[in-house]
Amino acid sequence: MSEQQSLAIEEEVEKVGEYKFEPIKGYPMLYWKGKRPFTGTQYYPAQLKEVHGEAVNGWLNKVFWGDNLQVMSHLLKEYRGKIQLVYIDPPFDSKADYKKKIQLKGQSTTNDQSSFEDKQYTDIWTNDDYLQFMYERLILIRELLATDGSLILHCDQHKVHHLRSILDEIFGIGLDNEKPGFRSEIIWCYGGGGAPKTNYPTKHDTLLWYSKSSKWIFNKQFRPYSEGTMSRGLTAVKGDQYELSDDGAMLNSWWSESEVQKILSPTAYENLKYPTQKPEGLLKRIIKGHSNKGDLVFDCFMGSGTTQSVAMKLGRRFIGADINLGAVQITTKRLLNAVKKLKENNLQSNKEDNQKTPTSHYTGIEVYNVNHYDVFRNPIQAKELLVQALELNPLPRQSSIFDGEKDGWMVKIMQVNRIATRADLNELISSFDWKAFEQRQAANHSKPVEKIQLVCMGHEPELADALKQEAMPYKIDVEVLDILRNKQQLQFKRDSEAKIIIENNQLVIEKFYPMNLLEKLSLEKQNVEDWRELVDSIMIDFNYDGAVLEPAVIDIPERNGLVKGRYSIPEDAGTIHIKITDLLSESLEMEVKNG
Repeated sequence: MSEQQSLAIEEEVEKVGEYKFEPIKGYPMLYWKGKRPFTGTQYYPAQLKEVHGEAVNGWLNKVFWGDNLQVMSHLLKEYRGKIQLVYIDPPFDSKADYKKKIQLKGQSTTNDQSSFEDKQYTDIWTNDDYLQFMYERLILIRELLATDGSLILHCDQHKVHHLRSILDEIFGIGLDNEKPGFRSEIIWCYGGGGAPKTNYPTKHDTLLWYSKSSKWIFNKQFRPYSEGTMSRGLTAVKGDQYELSDDGAMLNSWWSESEVQKILSPTAYENLKYPTQKPEGLLKRIIKGHSNKGDLVFDCFMGSGTTQSVAMKLGRRFIGADINLGAVQITTKRLLNAVKKLKENNLQSNKEDNQKTPTSHYTGIEVYNVNHYDVFRNPIQAKELLVQALELNPLPRQSSIFDGEKDGWMVKIMQVNRIATRADLNELISSFDWKAFEQRQAANHSKPVEKIQLVCMGHEPELADALKQEAMPYKIDVEVLDILRNKQQLQFKRDSEAKIIIENNQLVIEKFYPMNLLEKLSLEKQNVEDWRELVDSIMIDFNYDGAVLEPAVIDIPERNGLVKGRYSIPEDAGTIHIKITDLLSESLEMEVKNG
């Protein structure tokens, strides 16, 4: 980054400034250890990485890879008060790791292991960390909402009571139409799965609906008549005379109809095998009910991109974000397939109508990184990678609060799937050996009783000073190693390899070896008979500008299909840039000279 660019970013930080958040007065508030006000945030730069398609009515949809607190801090500058609907399906604190099954395509490799489970994210928290995490993000969501905007928060029995209390504090308790805040609680019922022996089967989730003000968007929706719903579809005609509405029965606050349930089938076409993926039928109801065509929809816990896919199909603009690169890759691929089908449907409609009708769908997409968030593909694997990359010495089991030692420093790896905050220090502080501190200080007053290095990806200012203050009256040395600033000295993964040639005016991929994937499959290079079995997608930009990928070729095979691997080069081709994404969502990008 040049000095001029750096100064420009500093100026943008100043322009964003701080905003003031005051909790709603006069209502009960939820407290937890380490709760602290969140009254300001800084601007984080974003790096445009890919562009797919053209702008529609001046708009390109946006997908961000990064910590959603940093993403929303970035968005505040341009989109504060401009988003009509935010839907989020955040962590539930379910005490589980979520995995995705990785299956080789074709399976001609000479190895018995053709599949494995890859952890996508973890949902294991301490209660206080989880509540502070959600509190800060919900405050930013409120700032981004338009005056008539709504938040729909998807949760289950684990934290619904806590989250509702936090939402009441931030948005208001609502209750009547003249006040902002709580509007409704929707119960989404579903079947399937097993049943516990000692409890009722949990077969529902909760949708909490909050509005930013006393105005909000609400579009009535209806369902087909069935037994027990006839009276809810009656419309007054004259006096006490009623007839059934042509629209059907109005939706109520519990949803269990088959059109929502049926798409949960493991064999459904839309099922991408992504952990906790929600059906499009559910999001269709939410988006249709709380936004209008052309409105802006945002989901900062994007996952497999269900919100974004449905928003596009319903003619809404959208922004999405996720910290997991796998989610970004899956969402981008899903959206490109949706664009393809929308265009095919438009062409068919035009043929049938014998005229060209303008599209009402926003199909252009931009993909960004925020704050250069490109170190880890998957935060769940970060600790293991960091221990190796930092060459930490292991510690005895009783010292498990630290992750290793190096050059006399005790090293603590903070949560890398979010900015390190003072609340994240609580576990460390509560585990201090105060008796050992006292003995060390008595032995030598001039030396620190402990030297601690905190490893993180982004952190609050004064993080080191806060830890020193908590250790008083004992002196400790604290050093913060921020991976975002120091990653150039670290090697986190084995690079993929490929052999690409130009032959008879065609770009030919002869070999591709994704080294991390091969390692997980316990495969050697010589065991791979067809490299295409390891590939999820290929994108090619024939006139690369050196910064942003604008692919002219997007090779995304259906289901178990294989990429082509051979592509015609147009006459006007310049610098050719190829992006090969493997089944782990890790990508190799390289350039080939033409001519």
